[in-house]
Amino acid sequence: MINKKFQVYFDCGFSKIRAGAFNKDNPDETFFIESKIFFDHSDIDLEIQKIISFLEKKTCQYIDDVNLMIDSSKMMSIGISVAKKLEGPRLKKEDIQFIIQEAKQQISKNHRNKNIVHIIVNNYKINNIDYSYLPNEIECNLISLDILFICLPNEIVVFLKKTFLKSDISINQIFCSSYAKAINCKDNLGLNEDVSFIDVGFNKTSIICFSQNKIVSIDVLPIGGNHITKDISQILKIEAEQAENIKINFSKNINSLSENFFSVELLQKIVFARTEEILELSAKSIKLNLPTLNQLKMILMGEGSKILDNEHKDKIAFSNDIDFLEETTQDICHSGLKLSMGLNKHEVIVIPKKQIKQGFFEKLFHFFK
Repeated sequence: MINKKFQVYFDCGFSKIRAGAFNKDNPDETFFIESKIFFDHSDIDLEIQKIISFLEKKTCQYIDDVNLMIDSSKMMSIGISVAKKLEGPRLKKEDIQFIIQEAKQQISKNHRNKNIVHIIVNNYKINNIDYSYLPNEIECNLISLDILFICLPNEIVVFLKKTFLKSDISINQIFCSSYAKAINCKDNLGLNEDVSFIDVGFNKTSIICFSQNKIVSIDVLPIGGNHITKDISQILKIEAEQAENIKINFSKNINSLSENFFSVELLQKIVFARTEEILELSAKSIKLNLPTLNQLKMILMGEGSKILDNEHKDKIAFSNDIDFLEETTQDICHSGLKLSMGLNKHEVIVIPKKQIKQGFFEKLFHFFK
């Protein structure tokens, strides 16, 4: 088998695809590309083929497998606590693997239409003492694990696998884009306080909450940047394509957008009203998951948030602390790469069975230390 130099990461959004190729031996050698905006998913095969062709030319490498980053308005997180009495004098890694496997089977059984893409162990309670990480060589009679499962709908996972298979490309690992980006941003900014990331996509908004350096929940609202486009289109009585163009250029030079048929003030009112709604709904979700917080620290990101920047922050009627984060294709693809390298030390990575020939549990789990 040819030893490939490049790892490829695809971020498949609803209206845009981004991809990056990373040289495993030379971190400075990277290539990135993003598709045009599209709303007809019948064209997704062609967009993927264009990107693959570009990356193959740049890397001089035949691409037959990729790592996939996706989100969905039907994405969900499920938190459970699992306790078990142990007979052995010392806690072993195999004991933890067995507990996680049992919990995973329970989630899969009760949510058959979901695909588990992330398993995060936030707490180990051993003999009634809490540990953030699994301690070595400890005596244990009773253990309880707080586990967070992040799931995507099977239908979108199957659809994208089949889509890539048309180009003879298999999928290695699958990541939740919002989760990967939030983890990466938190790490890059060195944020240790409680914080929530609001990832505004095309037709959904993901809310990723962190408390005490641990992810506690992912919630999804069925509202996103496309709703702002629809508002502009309906109120100004213009075509959706023109409304999208106005939205995209809103923060660049707002004074140049007025073409006599609407006022800048009206446009701002439309945009800020929907944005405030998204923020208020996000704040409600955060308070449900972090009820003890008095002041919310929120970071707005995602393609749908590009309509705004920090210059417009004071014009939004919203009382909580909020910042806007500009993302690039490089940032997004790097977040997938870093997560696969163990950026979140609480995560248990599910390793594809085809890649290794070890025992049963080793095929399923790998713990980051």
